[in-house]
Parts: sequence; structure tokens; C-alpha cells
Amino acid sequence: MNIFVLNSGSSSIKYQLFRWPNERPACSGLVERIGSGQATITHKVFDLQAPDAPPREQHRTLVLPDHEAGLHEVVRLLSGGIIASPAEIDVVGHRVVHGGESFTAATRIDAAVKAEIKRLFGLAPLHNPANYLGIEVAERVFPQARQVAVFDTAFHQTLPEYAFRYALPTALYTEQRIRKYGFHGTSHQYVAARAAAHLGQPDARLITIHLGNGCSMAAVRGGRSLDTSMGFSPLAGLVMGTRSGDLDPSVLLHLLGPLGYTPEQVGTLLNKESGMMGLTGSNDMRDISAALAAGDARAALAYDLYAYRIRQYIGAYAAVLNGLDAIVFTAGVGENDALVRTRVCQHMEFLGLQLDEAKNQARTPGLRDLSGPASRARILVIPTDEELEIARQCAELLA
Repeated sequence: MNIFVLNSGSSSIKYQLFRWPNERPACSGLVERIGSGQATITHKVFDLQAPDAPPREQHRTLVLPDHEAGLHEVVRLLSGGIIASPAEIDVVGHRVVHGGESFTAATRIDAAVKAEIKRLFGLAPLHNPANYLGIEVAERVFPQARQVAVFDTAFHQTLPEYAFRYALPTALYTEQRIRKYGFHGTSHQYVAARAAAHLGQPDARLITIHLGNGCSMAAVRGGRSLDTSMGFSPLAGLVMGTRSGDLDPSVLLHLLGPLGYTPEQVGTLLNKESGMMGLTGSNDMRDISAALAAGDARAALAYDLYAYRIRQYIGAYAAVLNGLDAIVFTAGVGENDALVRTRVCQHMEFLGLQLDEAKNQARTPGLRDLSGPASRARILVIPTDEELEIARQCAELLA
């Protein structure tokens, strides 16, 4: 079964093709800057018979006016030896960011599902419209394939009501569905399952820490999400690349009132101009790390604030879980930034966390255990693989 996993952004398409049940992708790629005269495509083909062989890569710059043109170009690349025609794609698995309360698992896409995804545009205006567009384009390009939606919010639908409700008038929940939803669920689900398997503890108490440009954490026990740092939107919780994270709501009232901001300006400020960008002028942790090494005071504060917020959530989630078996770092920053891991694990001995700094500094692939000899809870780095998790959920749904 050929499963094509599609992650459609506002100006990008990320994809992988799996020849299921082989969990290694046959190919992967990224289309960026769609809608410009300088769109780029990076396409990688893997030798499934030689897992250690480097992929064959193609890089192109071209004009792509829209997502449909981009996806047709991807099909052209796939047809260069991966598939003979689009008809060979059996399943298209779509990442959809917001599923509201309607979707708790991977779901076969039909008209009603599309209507619900569209209804939720207001809850994820930066993501759901692009995900919806990807579905519509894929339906035209792969008309014979079964289309499946996998929702970022689904994994967090196991939160108890006292964890997902806000202390607002009840009607705002019952009529407007204002509540905590949580995001990055596919990533948290994948790394939590790998961590539990690695520990040999199906009921492991885990804190998963997804650190990329967007950042979130989850308290997971027995494969169930019990709490998570993002909320009604992906804006809440940790300090992120360009997002503020947790904020006193009165700051918003002050911006909208005495300071004269419009709602649109506030949205731009909190989503695109805050976080590490607001603190340092950059949202790239590599740049901020270099500035820190050069003695930049803003970078020093930003690293302290970033790590401090993560430690706060670790303490809170250890209480939620009534103990801790492991913390798991994942995503671009979590997997690659040793300094972040060092700062997060400092002064956490009361939770039984001791980092082995030599292991932390070593850059080795795959799952890594960075725990020191006296660490009672494990400190793991597990590369996330959201595309593989989406493919798995598609295969389970259609089995």
C-alpha cells in the first residue's frame, strides 16, 4: 500500500511516501515559497534495500503559482522512478492542525469532515485553511486515493475536563467551545510511544518537550495525554520562536485600550513579533546561541527565560503525573540544542534528573539517553517523526 503523507502550509508542501508496511520512507520532500517566482523544491529518494545509503537529492527553483501547481510538480518527481502514475497512490494522509472536539482519531475525509475542518478556520486561521487547501488539491490530483485526516488536537482529547476547561462562564464553553485543545499531538504521541517502549514501561509517566519554532509540552501517562501547554490556540504555554507563550490577559486589555492597538495588531504582535524574536531580534536558536557566545545580554536573558518556562512546566507536570519516569526532548531545538537541554536540567535534582554533560554534547543519531548515573528519571532525546505517525494512523484506520 502506497501512503502519501501531506503537510500543507500556507506557502509550502511537506511530503513523504511510504510503501507500507515499510516504515522507512521511499522519498520525502519540501516545496517552499509557493506563489512566488522563486519557489524551491528539495526532493530526496531513499534506497529501501540499503538503509545506510545516502539519499539521492534533487533541488530546483521554479515558478509555482499555487499549491496545485506545486503538487503536480511533486507528482512529476515521484513519477521519475518512484511511481508510474498518480493512480498508484492508495492513501493520502493529511496533517490537519485543529479538529476541535469533533475528532479524536484519524478520520476518513468526506464532505462532512471537510465542512467541519472549514468551520474550525476561526480557531486555527494560520493552519486549517492551508490544510483544507491541501485536501482539495490532493482530491483532484489523486482522485482514486482514500483521503485521511490526522489532527494535531486529537491526542489531547483525553485531557480530563478540569484540565481543559477555563474558569469562564459556562456558556462560553457549551455554546462557543472555548477550552484548551492542545497541539503538536502527533509529535507528542509518537515520542511518548517510543519512550515507553524504550523504558519497557507501558504505563510510564512522561513529560514530552517539543521544541521547534513552535514549542509545547505534554504530561503523558500510559499513552494518554493528561495535560499540555498550548491551549485554545497554539499561542499559549512556552516561549517560542515568534510567539509569546503564557501572558497575563490584562496585557491584552492594556494593548487594546490605553495603547490603542487593534485586534489585528495584537494578533501580529503575539504570534509573529514576540517570543525569542521579540527578546533578541531573531527566532533562530542558532543565531541566538552565537550571540550568547559573543556576550550578548539580550541572548543571555532569552535563554534563561526560555529554559525557566520549560522548568516551570516540568514541575507542574510532575505533579499532574504524581511522579516522573522520563522527560523527552524532541523537534529541531530539543534534538539539536545541547545548551537548552543543559539549562532545562539544571537545579532539577529534586525530581531525580541528572544530565550527563558528555552525552549531552555528543551528536549521535537516533534515540539517546542523556541521563547521568545518579539520575532516577531518564533524560531522553527522541527525534520526532510526525509523517511516520500519520502513516501509521492511516494504516490502522484502513486495515
